Amino acid sequence: MFRTYITIGGILGMLSVALGAFGAHTLERFLSEQALDTYHTGVEYQMIHAIALVLTAVLSSHSAIDSHRIKWAGVLFTAGVVLFSGSLYAVSLTGIGSFGMIAPFGGFSFILGWLMLVLSIWPAKKQRS
Repeated sequence: MFRTYITIGGILGMLSVALGAFGAHTLERFLSEQALDTYHTGVEYQMIHAIALVLTAVLSSHSAIDSHRIKWAGVLFTAGVVLFSGSLYAVSLTGIGSFGMIAPFGGFSFILGWLMLVLSIWPAKKQRS
């Protein structure tokens, strides 16, 4: 889990920087201000959750963390980036507004990811034998 989430978080962070630069230096000539704002919102949330994935990786190696919940935090953060940021990129680059209907599912994934991160510090009760 540690390597996986560090890798995914690092790649998403790297892509966020590259996409942000592409938006600032290239897309600003082609997109409306509203489309560019939408695009940059996708970039911002991607970076925030790339960092959250790295945090998830670091926490996953701690013995007091519930491994099942922390795993789900990472899965949900990754899904959130794909669904939320991906849909915002699609809306801004294609102008097809119906891609925006996907964004709430990504936002909900982010919310659940943060919830799982918080709950991971509260280990599940062990059943008595």
